[in-house]
Amino acid sequence: MPVIRVEMWEGRSLEQKRELVEVLSKETARIAGCEVASVYVIIEDIKKENWGAGGQLSSDKYPE
Repeated sequence: MPVIRVEMWEGRSLEQKRELVEVLSKETARIAGCEVASVYVIIEDIKKENWGAGGQLSSDKYPE
């Protein structure tokens, strides 16, 4: 049972998340040789203020 964790900044639409889950599931099943139903995708939306890179908060580095 493959489990895929996706961490990304919040702001994607429900339709974008649906497509991401569909494509990741199908391709993982194809490559791993398993059923699509056995692939789990967990999406975690993270606020830019809770994500840091290069010594800076992403909310400071990439303001809306």
